[in-house]
Amino acid sequence: MTPQRRSSKAAPRRPSVPDLRSRSALAGEASAAAAEVESSLATPPDPTSAAFFDVDNTVMQGASIFHLARGLYRREFFTTRDILGAAWKQAYFRFAGVEDPEHVAEARASALAFIAGHTVAELESLGEEIFDEAMAHRIWPGTRALAQLHLDQGQRVWLVTAAPVEIASIIARRLGLTGALGTVSEHVDGVYTGRLVGEMLHGPAKAEAVLSLAEREGLDLARCSAYSDSFNDLPMLSLVGDPVVINPDTRLREHARAQGWRIRDYRTGRKAARAGLLGAGLAGAATGGVAAAAAIRRKVR
Repeated sequence: MTPQRRSSKAAPRRPSVPDLRSRSALAGEASAAAAEVESSLATPPDPTSAAFFDVDNTVMQGASIFHLARGLYRREFFTTRDILGAAWKQAYFRFAGVEDPEHVAEARASALAFIAGHTVAELESLGEEIFDEAMAHRIWPGTRALAQLHLDQGQRVWLVTAAPVEIASIIARRLGLTGALGTVSEHVDGVYTGRLVGEMLHGPAKAEAVLSLAEREGLDLARCSAYSDSFNDLPMLSLVGDPVVINPDTRLREHARAQGWRIRDYRTGRKAARAGLLGAGLAGAATGGVAAAAAIRRKVR
């Protein structure tokens, strides 16, 4: 005979009332433990060591000032007449007026004259747009990885470039770097006068900027690294204990080999040759000339 089933089910077990105080304490302990683990995994800062990166053809394919000028021209930031005038002065300076102190001063002053009358805020806002539009996809992944290695080791990383410091700072910020050294344009009440503060940050001026920063930040240059593609940056490369050449021009490659410096080339085949020719043609070129090239190409099309 089948045993009789119980007529009533067992009463469900009542959930225990949570002990909010003990659960809160547990949550706090877990949070503190997680913070302790995160702290132990973090790389301690290395305050006396840093890395300095040139931008054009080192961090970014091509000339940043060219991409900037082309973007500004498309936005009618300046006229063709403005940049052709600046281009003529720069061309004359490079090929005929080197020994004329008066003309040297005039050419230097006209290098970024096309931004006169515009505001710093305007250039920075457009610079953000132009970075996304024309620069972001031109960043060399290999160089970016090298910069990240320094950051991962607790070191600070600065860009050092002849481009306007406002644009250099945008690039540095977008790449998560410490900051940037660039050419400084005079402005009064936030409006550009069209004159430079000192020289364009090119060649020996880059070395002077790095020396000044090292003194201010307490850096040991013997423990620092510098990266560039151009022989013109030899003064900066020679300052540090770890000079590295990236996508080098012919002269810098030969010098690096003779000195036993590390060489990294992220170009391949004809692309490398073409980039090398472009870098050689743009090395030392002033902003006015590059902007004029952008305008002329646009008009021809």
